[in-house]
Amino acid sequence: MHTDTERCVRAVRSRDGRFDGWFFTAVRTTGIYCRPSCPAVPPKPENMTFLPSAAACQRAGFRACKRCRPDTSPGSPEWNHRADLVARAMRLIGDGVVDREGVTGLSARLGYSTRQIERQLLAELGAGPLALARAQRAQTARLLVETTALPMADIAFAAGFASVRTFNDTVREVFGLTPGELRTRAPGRGDAAPAPGAFTLRLPFRAPLHPDNLFGHLAATAVPGVEEWSDGAYRRTLRLPHGHGIVALAPRPDHIACRLTLSDPRDLTVAISRCRRLLDLDADPVAVDEQLRTDPVLAPLVDKAPGRRVPRTVDEAEFAVRAVLGQQVSTAAARTHAARLVAAHGEPVDDPEGGLTHLFPSPQELAALDPGTLALPRSRRATLTSLVDALAGGTLRLGAGSDWAETRARLLALPGFGPWTTDTIAMRALGDPDAFLPTDLGVRRAARRLDLPSTPAALTARAAAWRPWRAYAVQYLWATDDHPVNFLPAH
Repeated sequence: MHTDTERCVRAVRSRDGRFDGWFFTAVRTTGIYCRPSCPAVPPKPENMTFLPSAAACQRAGFRACKRCRPDTSPGSPEWNHRADLVARAMRLIGDGVVDREGVTGLSARLGYSTRQIERQLLAELGAGPLALARAQRAQTARLLVETTALPMADIAFAAGFASVRTFNDTVREVFGLTPGELRTRAPGRGDAAPAPGAFTLRLPFRAPLHPDNLFGHLAATAVPGVEEWSDGAYRRTLRLPHGHGIVALAPRPDHIACRLTLSDPRDLTVAISRCRRLLDLDADPVAVDEQLRTDPVLAPLVDKAPGRRVPRTVDEAEFAVRAVLGQQVSTAAARTHAARLVAAHGEPVDDPEGGLTHLFPSPQELAALDPGTLALPRSRRATLTSLVDALAGGTLRLGAGSDWAETRARLLALPGFGPWTTDTIAMRALGDPDAFLPTDLGVRRAARRLDLPSTPAALTARAAAWRPWRAYAVQYLWATDDHPVNFLPAH
C-alpha cells in the first residue's frame, strides 16, 4: 500500500487507525517516522515519505515518533493472509527465529537461499531479515525498559542484543533517547518491582474486535491443567524456546490485557508474538467484514457482531494432536482425552495462582507413549501415533513458516486424516484465513438454519464468494448456534 501516495496521504490526514501497521509515514523535515493515526499535526505531503515497515524507516535513518509510538502498532495483516515466501519469513521473524538461529536458520526453515530471502524482503519491505529482527529487538527493549524494573544489562540480553553497547546504540538511534531517558519518561517509570519474570502488557488490535466467540472457544475447549478461564481472563501454559511461561489474556474495549510470567525473559518477544497469533490480533476486520457483507445471508450476522476473529493456537503441534483427539466426538470428550495425555505425559510447572499444572506434552514426549493405554478406537490410535511420529521425526513440520499447500498434502497422506481434520489444522494452527469446513456439523447446521446449501459440494460452491476469508465466515456461521464456544464465559 505504501506505493499509493494519494491513499496514504488521505489516511494520514484523517488519522485513520485502520492503516496502522500497513505503512509508516517518514517525515523528511523532522527525521522521525509515525503511524498513520499519529495525533500530531499532519506534515505537508511533499515532506512525507511512505515506507512499508518500521525496519525500513530505521534503515533510512528515521527515529520513532515519541507521541504515536509506531513501534507498538499492530502488525501488518499482510503476513496473516498470504502464503508466499515474504509472508512466511515475516511470521518466522516475528517468532524470533533470526535471533535464535540467524539468517541461515531462517533460510533452512523456508527452503530458500539466504540471498533469495534477502532480495525478496528488501524488494517488498525495504529491509532484510537482520534489520527486521533488529527493529523487533528494539521494540522489545523499549517495552522492558518502560514496564519493568530490570537492570539495563538484563534487558539488553533479554531483548536479544549481543552486548549492552549494541543495545544502548540501537535504542538511541531508533528512539532518539537513551534507555535511561526512556525509563524516566515512561508512566510509572518502571519503579514497581514485580515478581521475577512477570510482565504486564497491553496488546493492541484493529477495531472492531468481537471477543465472545474468540475467548468463548478457547475457554470451552480448555484442557484442564494446561488452560483455564479465571477471573475474566483466559490463562494457559506456554512452551517457549528457552523455558516455559504462563499467560493471562483478558479482553478490554481497546486492547487485550496480557500478564506474562516467564522462566526466562529472553522468551518475551516470542511469547507476545504467539499470544497475538492465538487471538488473531493482526487481522484486518474491516476488509474481512466488507467482503462477507456482500453475501445477503451473511450480512446480518456480520452487522450483528462485526470483528469476529479466528481462535488460533500458541503451539501448532499441540493443536494437531488435539484435532485428532476431537475427531467425531463432543467438545467435552475431546477435553477429557487431552487431559489424560497431559496428566500422563505433560511436564509439570508451578503456577503462582494455582490453577495450571502442566505443559502440553511435546511430540517427542508423546512418541514414547503406549498406544494401548489410549481410550480411543483403534483407528484413531493409529492416526494419533502416525501424526506424533511424523512430528517427532521431522517429516511433518507445523509452524508459523509452514507452506500451507505442502503441509495440507502431508497431513492428508497420514492415515485417518480427511478434509475436516486437515482444514481445522490449516485454519487454527497454520493460520490460513481461507480454510473452510463444509463437512463440519456446526457449519452444516448453520447452513440449514440460514437456507444455505447443506451438502458439502454445494456449500463449497456457494462459499467461493467469501474467499479469501472463508475461515472468518465459519466463525459467523458457528455463532448462529447456542454452543458455549460462542459466548464469553461468565466471571
